[in-house]
Amino acid sequence: MNNNKSIIKVSIVDDEADLRQSIATFINGANGFRCVSAYGSGEEALKQLPADQPDVVLMDIHMSGMSGIECAKRLKAALPPMQILMLTVYEDTEQIFKALSAGASGYMLKRLTPAKLLEAIQDVCAGGSPMSSSIARKVVDSFQKAEQADDEKARLSPREQMVLDSLAKGLTYKQTAGQLGISIDTIRTYIRRIYEKLHVQSRTEAVAKYLRN
Repeated sequence: MNNNKSIIKVSIVDDEADLRQSIATFINGANGFRCVSAYGSGEEALKQLPADQPDVVLMDIHMSGMSGIECAKRLKAALPPMQILMLTVYEDTEQIFKALSAGASGYMLKRLTPAKLLEAIQDVCAGGSPMSSSIARKVVDSFQKAEQADDEKARLSPREQMVLDSLAKGLTYKQTAGQLGISIDTIRTYIRRIYEKLHVQSRTEAVAKYLRN
């Protein structure tokens, strides 16, 4: 997108006017960077930003009106080569994955230093996925938990998974036994094995863990 490879063109989408101005001023004062536009809402950015042809968009998440995640999703669909770097105060896992799923290539917290911001912009332009260290840890932890959950589910036999699936649908032991064509005593045996494998103490815990996974 950038014909002049020595200059990285940046757009800012954030509803805090003072912050937009501060970031724009800093970027324009840095060698090799230029702020080509700054918008206070996702709606305004969608209408005008595509004409600016930025290399990188610094996107806030929570703004009045359209969220930064929705704006990122629409901008990325319209301009696939453009890189979106979320710049926000929010570091909960759900927001992180929603932003990345929407097309963001990086996720940085606003408390980062100006120098780190420039590094992140350069990194995302070079094909990287910059993240604040605390964000990267949350992503790693989330994948590890998902892998652990998959391992636990994989340890259940097909019949144990069928029993747990029936219980998750609210069926009683008797109804489950009838549906699977086995005795209630056999159901109880499966339940004990399920408890052991999932490390739970009750039907409620087993179903809750099953549904989370």
